[in-house]
Amino acid sequence: MKVVALVSGGKDSCYAMMKCIQYGHQIVAVANLLPADESVDELDSYMYQTVGHQIIVSYAECMGVPLFRRRIQGSTRHHKLSYQRTPGDEVEDMFILLNEVKKQIPSITAVSSGAIASDYQRLRVESVCSRLGLVSLAYLWKQDQSLLLQEMITNEIMAITVKVAAMGLDPAKHLGKEIAFLEPYLHKLKDLYGINVCGEGGEYETLTLDCPLFQNARIMLDDFQVVLHSSDSIAPVGVLHPLKFHLESKQSNSLSGNNKTNDLCRENISSVLEVQGVNLEECKAPGEPGPEVNDLIEVSSHRLHLSKTEKDNTFSICCWLQDTSGPSTGLQEDLKLTLRQTELQLEGCGLGWEHVLYIHLYISDMDQFAQANETYVRFITQDKCPFGVPSRSTIELPLIQAGLGRAYIEVLVANDQSKRVLHVQSISCWAPSCIGPYSQATLHKEILHMAGQLGLDPPTMTLCDGGSTAELELALQNSEAIAKSFNCSVSTSAILFVVYCSTNIPLDERPKIHDNLDTFVKQLKLSHLDKGTKPEMLDPIFLYILVPDLPKRALVEIKPILYVPETMETPEETTCQLSSVVAPSSFGFQPADWHDSCIQKCVIPGKICAVVLSITSVVTMKICSDSMNANWSNNNHQNSLTESQMKRISRFCIFILNKTIIENDFSWKDTMSLRLYFPPNLHVPLETLSNLFADGFKELDQMNGGTNVGGKPIFNLVPVLGAGISAACTNDIITCELFARKS
Repeated sequence: MKVVALVSGGKDSCYAMMKCIQYGHQIVAVANLLPADESVDELDSYMYQTVGHQIIVSYAECMGVPLFRRRIQGSTRHHKLSYQRTPGDEVEDMFILLNEVKKQIPSITAVSSGAIASDYQRLRVESVCSRLGLVSLAYLWKQDQSLLLQEMITNEIMAITVKVAAMGLDPAKHLGKEIAFLEPYLHKLKDLYGINVCGEGGEYETLTLDCPLFQNARIMLDDFQVVLHSSDSIAPVGVLHPLKFHLESKQSNSLSGNNKTNDLCRENISSVLEVQGVNLEECKAPGEPGPEVNDLIEVSSHRLHLSKTEKDNTFSICCWLQDTSGPSTGLQEDLKLTLRQTELQLEGCGLGWEHVLYIHLYISDMDQFAQANETYVRFITQDKCPFGVPSRSTIELPLIQAGLGRAYIEVLVANDQSKRVLHVQSISCWAPSCIGPYSQATLHKEILHMAGQLGLDPPTMTLCDGGSTAELELALQNSEAIAKSFNCSVSTSAILFVVYCSTNIPLDERPKIHDNLDTFVKQLKLSHLDKGTKPEMLDPIFLYILVPDLPKRALVEIKPILYVPETMETPEETTCQLSSVVAPSSFGFQPADWHDSCIQKCVIPGKICAVVLSITSVVTMKICSDSMNANWSNNNHQNSLTESQMKRISRFCIFILNKTIIENDFSWKDTMSLRLYFPPNLHVPLETLSNLFADGFKELDQMNGGTNVGGKPIFNLVPVLGAGISAACTNDIITCELFARKS
């Protein structure tokens, strides 16, 4: 990509440019914001570094690229973390600046910035990029600061301090010193006082005088003045005010004719452009939604299908369209209809898209992924979700074979605004970016719902080589990076791993997937112990889903759900201890020892109950022993299940789930989601399957008075090519995934 780099003059923005080049991008321009008053060194801004701005004009000559500059006219008016367009805010100056750069150099598609740890700055750069249809590149984001500082020095960035404002840093002693000289002392201050060694907490600011990007010349600072802003005895604040500098040519001939010292007068350099303009109309980003989508045709009642769990404060809504024998309306039209009907259901509850925590987007054809996204962003936007856009996973399912149309939506909804969202749109080395209205993860009431993770190399956003196991390992590493942002780990906090496996995985590779996942989690747990930490560790459950295709033609997509307690102490967890409460027998089934072999569960007493129930052919033989011969499991059994046999299987599933939640002191009203995965080659019509389970829950309600099914089913029927507790064996007849949480 061709990149315009935001530069403050500091070491971070320069090193970020070097990383862009390392990953194959081209820096074609630099952009800088400076005070309106030339004599002012520093503005009261959380957004911009301006100390040393007098020298930035030389960057165009040093680098051989045009420099665009704008004098800051705005101030900090929007104080919330996530930025929304605010007239008169200093962020609008960046918008005007970059908008002009884009007009002058239309080939630019990305913006580089040196953000390391500041969400405030990153989110504002991402907001401006989103409005301009540009990609944000932040290759220093979330990197270890000690390593970064060492890398900058090793890579020959020669930067000096131009501001100090931290305990242990003395303006008289430390201003004007090179970072290579100060590095040992900065680490000492980190050990003593916990400072950020890269200065991310405002401890110090730097000015780069030379680096490999400066191919034409280096900057030589001849004279400066120390200006004391605060004489605080503990942490005095001082800045370096440049008085004289000159450029020293790296070429055979001096760029300026000679190397003599010059006063700080502006030279007429044609490659420096000052951007004027105020109150520019907002530029609409490509693909930004137009008018509200209220003109959709109404769906006939026989095509529309809905399900909803009955939990009051957190529940799931599922919407799909039954296929018809008429002409195809296409995926986009089906998705519009399902999204609109979901929107109407939310409105009926007095809620909106801002209340959605997570979205499962199921489509019939991954070749139409881009078109599906175009429709998706007409409904779910950052403007509609001021508290953060939902996290999301997208997979292809055999929807048409199951008679479910071409699009299927499931949303997890909360009736409050206590969610905390991680939405990083910048491409970085940290974890894959979310370029669009979905988030890496959403934390709500101690449950972290993570977006589906692919084996993407974060800085390049391309799938790694090495097949399914390599993709799985990188997807897990990406998941761990996200988990760390919430002070947890997939190895100690995971409740459930759902692993979507593409049919493109060779058969001989599939047995390795679970082993590699298990090994990764165990090794990560050991690393926590090696570091001297002894966190309480959950014992997660695993579910493998075989699907036709995944985004980017990935072989594996992993979706972890984690428990992140509000307190530092992790409550005790159990996966096998049962309470003394015994569920009443139902549907004529009696407790048997083999029942436990069907179940995986992760229970945090009084908090969370996650269950995966796997109905294999062996289990089916035991359930339906009276109506099957001994050779059934060796034949093509999925073609020969009768409706009466499926009825008995459905009742057994409900019986086991009911028994499990009651024995662990939960109820059906605690259920947030219940998915029933089934292969279309069961050859049981979906409507029949839905009715069998719906009738089963009604019977349970009559027997026990606990399910409160209401007018809609509380379960989602999800057609998959296969499911099971191992990627090597995804031949379940039915797989149930239940997640419950106490209010």
